[in-house]
Amino acid sequence: MVRPPGNTRLKSARVAAGYHSQQALADALGVGVRQVRRWESDTPPWPQPEVGQALTRILGQDLESLGFPPPGGAQVDRGRRTVLAATAAAVGLAAVPTQAVAVQPASVAADFENVTRSHRRLYWSVAPATLHPAALSHATLGCALLPETAGQTRQRTAAALAETWLLAGRIEFFDLRDAARAQQTLLRALQAAGEADDPLLGAAVLAHTAFIPGWAGDRDAAVERMVAARTYARRGPASVELLAWLDAVEAECETRCGHTRTALHLIQHAEDVIAEGSEYGSPECPEWLDWFSLVRLAAFKGNTQLKAGHLPQARETLLEVLDALEPSEEKQRTVVLGDLAAVEAAAGEPEAACGYAVRALDQLERTWYAMGMDRVREVRRALVPHQHERCVRELDDRLYGWSTTVSALAR
Repeated sequence: MVRPPGNTRLKSARVAAGYHSQQALADALGVGVRQVRRWESDTPPWPQPEVGQALTRILGQDLESLGFPPPGGAQVDRGRRTVLAATAAAVGLAAVPTQAVAVQPASVAADFENVTRSHRRLYWSVAPATLHPAALSHATLGCALLPETAGQTRQRTAAALAETWLLAGRIEFFDLRDAARAQQTLLRALQAAGEADDPLLGAAVLAHTAFIPGWAGDRDAAVERMVAARTYARRGPASVELLAWLDAVEAECETRCGHTRTALHLIQHAEDVIAEGSEYGSPECPEWLDWFSLVRLAAFKGNTQLKAGHLPQARETLLEVLDALEPSEEKQRTVVLGDLAAVEAAAGEPEAACGYAVRALDQLERTWYAMGMDRVREVRRALVPHQHERCVRELDDRLYGWSTTVSALAR
């Protein structure tokens, strides 16, 4: 017999909040682990008032959103209402009816997936402030559609919805620099991946959540989330690309937290994983994993070499990346140019540093990317000892021109 999935809403929220075991949540609430097991079963009992309040406080959602059917006989039809519908109501979107809903045809999944796929491609060229509301609107549609589907149609719709929330979260974190909002959006993506029973997509979402504490220098929290991401990936089977990307994410977090030696070991492991997969074969790479490649891995490596002070190696790596980037990889190009500028600034070559920084600004005028602008600003701070030189003043003229300044402040 197939084992029931249990209360996936509560499980997803627990993991996203950092409680990676039932025992950890039980300890936080001061209850027995047996009680948590009952809550995560297919028929979770309504918690006692005090415990229920503590549960909603530490997980950030109301009890119905966490998968508990209301007491007093007001049983919610679990096949009709999902955590995603509850999430939509919680954030002020249109309410989803719980009774007499229509049953959507199987074609709805393919239609919804097509728009998700288009948004994925548009991310690389469309301004984030333009694409973000479109992705959120598409997610709202998915929240409305999901309760009206069943079986494989429901699973495919949920997976596409998870990817849409993931895209929105990526824009919020990498482009709009709103980590708090991204955290909540990625939680919705994880819950949708749970509805789809897609552990690889869940691994991708969890790894993205690791960026948030990693950027803030909270190494322990980043490592915990990467442990969860790798756990989900083991349920795959995961492709070598996904496994290597998980190494790269953890390397990025380690670099941000000052552990460059560990980061370089992780990148070496990622390179070995890809080489071994190329030799012996690997499961197919997920279609949605379009933000990673061998070139992107090399870009991670070049940045880590830079932060480790290995300037000749970083210069060589980053120049090779710059040559290998496809014309469509405009956002990544600004980051690489910024890192090359940082290499030259650290090497005491202000003219070369300014040259790369100006090229990055040229690219940013065509395709805005907050991460790229951050790189340029870091370079300018590194050039303070040379700020009276002509090349630096010319960089300032570009960096603080009307169009660049207004664009930066508007975002």
